[in-house]
Amino acid sequence: MKPSVVCWIDRNFGRPICLILTLHKRFFDLFKKNNIHNNKISKILFIKLVEQGSTVLAYSALKRAVEMVGKENVYFAVFKENRFILDVLNIIPSSNVFEIDFDDLKKFSFSSIKTIFRIRKEKIDAVIDMEFFSRASAIFSYLSGAYKRVGLHLFTCEGPYRGDLLTHKLLYNPYIHTSRFFLSLVEALNHVPHGNSPMIFNVPEEMSAHPTFSPSREEKQLLIEKIEKLIKAKLSKPIIILNPNASDMLPIRRWKEENFIELGRMLAEEFPGSSIIITGAHKEKEKADIIASHIRNAVSLAGHTSLRELLVLYCIGDLLITNDSGPAHFSTLTSIKSVILFGPETPLLYGPLSQNTTVIVPNLVCSPCVNVFNHRITPCEEGACLKGIMPQDVFHRVKKLLYVD
Repeated sequence: MKPSVVCWIDRNFGRPICLILTLHKRFFDLFKKNNIHNNKISKILFIKLVEQGSTVLAYSALKRAVEMVGKENVYFAVFKENRFILDVLNIIPSSNVFEIDFDDLKKFSFSSIKTIFRIRKEKIDAVIDMEFFSRASAIFSYLSGAYKRVGLHLFTCEGPYRGDLLTHKLLYNPYIHTSRFFLSLVEALNHVPHGNSPMIFNVPEEMSAHPTFSPSREEKQLLIEKIEKLIKAKLSKPIIILNPNASDMLPIRRWKEENFIELGRMLAEEFPGSSIIITGAHKEKEKADIIASHIRNAVSLAGHTSLRELLVLYCIGDLLITNDSGPAHFSTLTSIKSVILFGPETPLLYGPLSQNTTVIVPNLVCSPCVNVFNHRITPCEEGACLKGIMPQDVFHRVKKLLYVD
């Protein structure tokens, strides 16, 4: 389904369902006698349906959960197309990942019901809702049957109504990095909530380093051969990767194709022996092919690689230039240097966690313009922030990084 359709379903079906479930919760709360918050937790479920990049930022939270209940007792619910990165992180068993198919409304409904039944069968004790005010994730949390449900609550803030379905309610804090906030959601399980008040405890300080993706020598060689077959020549250094795509959830994060073309031309002239590779998903193949056709010695791999091969590419590449998107975070699992273009969102909250990352962000009074409180819907129609990032500016940053080597 298109992101707009998903949002429409979440808004128009989610609101009445959240209301009904809230009334259900409050009725049965009248008959509860024991303090369930003192019960020991044995199984934890994370719900993060969209955005693979955010799943990378959740690594510290996942690792903390594993320390609490053991690897075999940590579960994850995710949209089917976004589960790949969980397999790469390799922190929970593959069988503990619950996939929800949202290709169309029928598949979404069927797989959602199937997933809820499977979650209840596993007798999950605690659910961590990592979505920012998504109604679907709040509904899944409540229907899971878990007696501890952690997530964001509106309190006095403005935002999309999603009922009163949580037991451990956190107030959204826009001043701490998302990875640390995800870790705070897990930490909340170690504290007892007090009525309808926001939970209060210190922000966790210790963060876990990301795992390193290490492909086999054979994987690297097979990918090199695939690329050389496409370009009909040998790969040569430096290998520069351009990623012009961005999530369909926020297309305003895309730097214009003509900017990537101009940047690619400057790089091809400065580094005449370089290999310039354009990446993207299969649906982005046409645009990626056009960009590659305007840059000397460039090749488009859009539609030719799996997500795993994309990570292998980062392991053999020298530098990645990308919009603020999933690949920006995937690259932190490898040693590649990366240049990330921010604008509608801020690296202070969503910046990749790596010393190899260089962030370029405009200094505009309106940037960032999308956030949790406006449901990540920008009033901007022209993308002025990314328009202000000129190819020459990116080129000078890239040139310095490549000449260091």
